[in-house]
Amino acid sequence: MTTEHDQRQPRVVLIIIALMLGMLLASLDQTIVSTALPTIVSDLGGLEQLSWVVTGYLLASTVSTPLWGKLGDQYGRKHLFLAAIVIFLIGSVLCGLSQNMTQLILFRAIQGLGGGGLMVLAQAIVGDVVPVRERGRYQGWFGAVFAVSSITGPLLGGLFVDHLSWHWVFFINLPLGALALFVIAAVLPGSANRTKHKIDYAGIVLLGAATSCLVLMTTWGGTTYPWSSPVIIGLIAAALAMLAAWVVVEKRAAEPVMPLRLFRLRAFNMSSIIGFVVGFGMFGAMTYLPLFMQIVHGVSPTASGLHLLPMMVGVLGTSILSGQLIAKTGHYRMYPILGTAIATVGMFLLSLLDEHSSTLTMSLYLFVLGAGLGLVMQVLVIIVQNAAPYRDLGVATSGATFFRSIGSSFGVAILGSVFTARLNDDIAELAGRTTFPPGFTPAAVQSDPTTLQRLPPELAADFLHVYADSIARVFLVATPVLFVAFLLTWFIPEQPLKQTVGASDLGEGLGTASAERSSLEEVERGLVQLAHADLRRDYYRRLGQLAGLEELSPQGVWIVARLGAHGGWMRATELAERGQVSRAEGRPYVDQTVAAGLVRRSTDGNSLRLTPEGERIHERLLLHHRAGLRLLVADWGPDPELNALVDRVSPQLLGSKTDAP
Repeated sequence: MTTEHDQRQPRVVLIIIALMLGMLLASLDQTIVSTALPTIVSDLGGLEQLSWVVTGYLLASTVSTPLWGKLGDQYGRKHLFLAAIVIFLIGSVLCGLSQNMTQLILFRAIQGLGGGGLMVLAQAIVGDVVPVRERGRYQGWFGAVFAVSSITGPLLGGLFVDHLSWHWVFFINLPLGALALFVIAAVLPGSANRTKHKIDYAGIVLLGAATSCLVLMTTWGGTTYPWSSPVIIGLIAAALAMLAAWVVVEKRAAEPVMPLRLFRLRAFNMSSIIGFVVGFGMFGAMTYLPLFMQIVHGVSPTASGLHLLPMMVGVLGTSILSGQLIAKTGHYRMYPILGTAIATVGMFLLSLLDEHSSTLTMSLYLFVLGAGLGLVMQVLVIIVQNAAPYRDLGVATSGATFFRSIGSSFGVAILGSVFTARLNDDIAELAGRTTFPPGFTPAAVQSDPTTLQRLPPELAADFLHVYADSIARVFLVATPVLFVAFLLTWFIPEQPLKQTVGASDLGEGLGTASAERSSLEEVERGLVQLAHADLRRDYYRRLGQLAGLEELSPQGVWIVARLGAHGGWMRATELAERGQVSRAEGRPYVDQTVAAGLVRRSTDGNSLRLTPEGERIHERLLLHHRAGLRLLVADWGPDPELNALVDRVSPQLLGSKTDAP
């Protein structure tokens, strides 16, 4: 006889794999394009527009994320997720077919619009299809997706450019996305659960438009247009007007995209500014370092992706380490202070690079920068969550992630303007003191950096120095920005760490898109992770003692808990599988519970169920288990919603599959 669990499990795993594929595509496209940019510029021209290939995607995904989350709650996540995949794939096809930089930037924005939906809905759907008792395991898988995409994105981009073409950086999404689309359409059940929202459309549009105006202003100001030009002044005026209108709208909105009361929290303000700077530094470096390596040092796109690995290893390593240390000690303030200090030093070291710097030197400097950024990234979300009141926990979390994402957009755009301005100045200076070969113009080097390879050695060396100096200026300008963040970290208040906040989420730390969870969902995520960790630490021995079952082994207590959670008859083979032991290994413990009068066997000996006494003991175990969970959420204060949460998840967590003693 096949149990419902046996039938459901393969389908759930298939859905999870498809969701992870969708999230991998969205997160990968934040980084995979970086090592392909020099080749794209060589093919399409438009070096001065390079930054917008990254910025267009980041802006669209960031601004659309809140809308995807609310629409998914209101109209069902399955069809919204399918729509996000389709939009993402359409954008990917168009990006790969782009004939100029303007088209590529526009299509990257379309791709980013779909990517925002993939990120937020994939994480939300997990809660729809995975029982609470198994959710902690899958949360770890999604965190791993962010880690893998951060490390492998630049390397994969280089491999595609070297062995296929830059177009395949986008075309590779098609088979993977089509597979995810097919699986989700065929296997994911539609959910009848709907949450009505009064969606803050005006707030989302105004905030997105104001941000876009500011990014355009920082991109064009001083390069494409003078700072005093009507275009730049108009962008500034439009941004200010829309921000003012946004403030008015948010005061009146029933569900504001970002409640203004959050800005009365010093921890939120400091974390948002610091997060903005962290995004600024990380994506600014990731965008222009491949350009430096491929043009100045002449390495292949694949090699430039390998050169970025020390930075991403540093980010990942210290992010994991800081999260674990915070969960263990309960103290977090020192990590952003230390992290921004190290990142400032790392960014300054990068500004010292030139055409003669060795690979080892670059790798060391990149690791220093990555280690510093990693110490900050994981912690900022924790700081905001710990400071926010329960009612604002969800929007505070997404707000902190929003500012880091916007910082990434600004970083790429502003540093792109710095690069372009410095490159123009250096080339103008070089033209004033150098006689160029007949038919050669410096503009050719700006539109297609690969022409350097066809220049006479002396002239090529001059242009290599020009490029090295221009990119080094990018890092030099970013250094004081990171130093300002270091100064601001001293104003972060440290408060006692709430227990559910201490359950770190690697995905939240590394991703640039928020999961857009509600306050209840945020607490539930932390509660489930804490409960799973506690269930693996001799929990059933302690629970048995609380329930007065000292004569019963921890394995026996687990059997009673598992049978009680299942209800009715349960096959002995399924019980053994859930306990991750063979039936023969588990038989002595079953015999113990049978002898104690808590469990009885079926006539054929192949099924088990609780006796009336066993059901009474199970209720006692559940009572003590529920009391322990209430302690984990007690620091949020009394709230009927949290009490209902504990009542709902406690029966599902007790006797779960992965916690057998």
